[in-house]
Order: sequence, then C-alpha cells, then structure tokens
Amino acid sequence: MRIALTSLDLETVTAHAGRCRSFLVYEAEASAEPVRVEDIRLAEDQIFHVFESDGPHPLDAVTVVITGNAREKFIRKCAGRGIQAVLTSETDPIAAIKGLFAGTLPAPAPLPDQCDHEH
Repeated sequence: MRIALTSLDLETVTAHAGRCRSFLVYEAEASAEPVRVEDIRLAEDQIFHVFESDGPHPLDAVTVVITGNAREKFIRKCAGRGIQAVLTSETDPIAAIKGLFAGTLPAPAPLPDQCDHEH
C-alpha cells in the first residue's frame, strides 16, 4: 500500500496537514520494511486547506496519510477521496508506518485553539 506522510523538511513527520505542501511517500506492507518511493510537493492551490475540486489530486494514489495533526476539514477531504488520515505524535517516518501496522502509534499532540493563518 502507498502511504504518504506530511513532512515540511522531507525527513520527519510534521503537523498541520491541511497546509502541508511536502509529503514523503512509501510503499509499505506489514511484513516488509517500508520503501520510500517518491516525494510529493503540492502547488499552493493543491493543499487540502484550499483544494475544492473533484478532479485528480497528486495524493490520490495513496491509501493513508500520516500526519502530526489535522483538523476535521482535512480528515473529511481525505475520506472523500478514499484516503485514511492517521494522526500521531511520532516524527520518524519508518516508526510511524510500522506503528500504523502494529496498531501502536502514539496519539497526536493536541491542536492549538487557533491557527496562525486566516480561514
């Protein structure tokens, strides 16, 4: 299965999924070591915070998105595209993928009450 992880630095799992433009993409199965297959960089109009189209999206090929945190809008948009959004405080991509399969991912940090941008 293809798993994308939000990653501002293309090394660690980061938060704020709705505004994230960089994703690590792994091919992964429970019985094998995850393999990084690509990085996705979204255009500004493709971030889920503003993307409203039913048309194709670069994340359509993934089954799961793992992120540090997300609001309900991101989770709904993922679900509408057949993508499961998974939230965790784990920052290591490999550990996050393994934790997903094992059912041992730590809970995400609480969301801030206010975003640092306008809606």
